[in-house]
Amino acid sequence: MGHHEHRGHRDRGHEHDGRKHERSSSAQTFRRGRAIAFLERLQTKRSTLLHQLNQPEYDAIKLVISGELKATDAIIQEFIQSFELREAAPESDNNRIGEDEKNDSN
Repeated sequence: MGHHEHRGHRDRGHEHDGRKHERSSSAQTFRRGRAIAFLERLQTKRSTLLHQLNQPEYDAIKLVISGELKATDAIIQEFIQSFELREAAPESDNNRIGEDEKNDSN
């Protein structure tokens, strides 16, 4: 009887291995979802900084905002590359970075 119980336990172990693989996949999906959510927050911050850069009431700190915008852009690009989130990043935002700076210098 003890032998059969042990074998049954081993069989359950094989089932557990399959579930473990499923958990691993769902964990990766969960982590990817969190990474995408963080990227969206960074893009919202970028948008806010860009909006502030174009507001006259922020003229006194325009250089600070511009520096924060450039730093945020660098973080976004590094985050996208590190976590391979290219499809999550709007291409228009990536292409607009240089255009925004050109418009601000005029």
